Amino acid sequence: MRPLRSAVHYFKNTDLYLLFIALCCSAYSLVLVNSATASSASHDRFLIVQGGAVVIGVIAFIIMSLVDLESIKRYWRVLLLLNVVMQLSMFVLGSSRSGNQSWIEIGPITVQPGEIGKILFIITFAAHLMQVYEEINRWQTLIQLGIHAMLPFGAIVVAQHDAGVAMGYLLIAITMIFAAGISYKWIFGGAVLGLAAVPIAFQFLSGYRLARILVLLDPSIDNLYGDKDYYYQTAQSKIAIGAGQFSGSGYMQGLQTQYNKVPVNESDFIYTVAGEEFGFIGAMLVIILLALLVLRLFYVSYRAGSTFSALMTVGIAGMFMFQSFQNILMCLGMFPVVGVTLPLFSYGGTSVVTMYIALGVAAGVRMREKPSWLQK
Repeated sequence: MRPLRSAVHYFKNTDLYLLFIALCCSAYSLVLVNSATASSASHDRFLIVQGGAVVIGVIAFIIMSLVDLESIKRYWRVLLLLNVVMQLSMFVLGSSRSGNQSWIEIGPITVQPGEIGKILFIITFAAHLMQVYEEINRWQTLIQLGIHAMLPFGAIVVAQHDAGVAMGYLLIAITMIFAAGISYKWIFGGAVLGLAAVPIAFQFLSGYRLARILVLLDPSIDNLYGDKDYYYQTAQSKIAIGAGQFSGSGYMQGLQTQYNKVPVNESDFIYTVAGEEFGFIGAMLVIILLALLVLRLFYVSYRAGSTFSALMTVGIAGMFMFQSFQNILMCLGMFPVVGVTLPLFSYGGTSVVTMYIALGVAAGVRMREKPSWLQK
């Protein structure tokens, strides 16, 4: 009877809303991946990998929800070093895809350390923020936090050449610093500095990275960058989403999807499958599910039992929110093509399992929230 009681206690106290919404996203993802890969010779493999990742993800969710991360926050410097070393290891272990050296291949399995590192970064940055919480508006503190964020960011850019994943780390950091109560004068000053740094940043961009940005502003200049059509993915993505109109072309009836006009539409461009085959309704359903997940995460953060747990959950919410924005805007032609997955929807075992791990961490925070009378 004791295992049964333990199971009942667990499901009464964990955040089943998070798990339910995540499973709804995964079910929709399997529907979309099935259509996106219907004409592929590896169609069954895509579904097995995605379905297997969901199963592993749910197990990881349960395990992480039982782990009290408060006990390891004191070791945040060690975890930060581990994260940086893991990203730099791609110099030796990484395999190249589309100009990025972001994957480790283990037989038929590929692992993306940049995705896994996001969880470590959220934990270490939350612990660091908690340590300097009372001094968040001192410039010395902000410099320390900036160095903390730039270490994994720089390691990913240098070793993996993956600006899309690296950018996610900075956006997570900004979300957490904002939640920690940074003064508006620093926010305004940071925004001004950010805008001023754009022309400088452009000086360090070249080749396909610069082309992917400039062709969004003027598609006619695409031919200035050699034979490769850098605007092709964006153009086909917009055509696919536009073709869906309000109710869609019908499941497995989208011409762009079924004839593979949109490259990697099972992964980075999975949103185009929803837009073309299920129309505005299907595209909005993706946004609604992700919005519910983010809102729930912010609610969990509000009820967290400690500053560390609250900041950690905010970081997870920021990861889901900004990664969703990046991917959807990319598919709509409003953001450069950077190879960022749509959380829980895109095909990819590492990405799916990482998101479930993150949600498990948040569910653990929910299990250890402060009593309701302390909320008042």
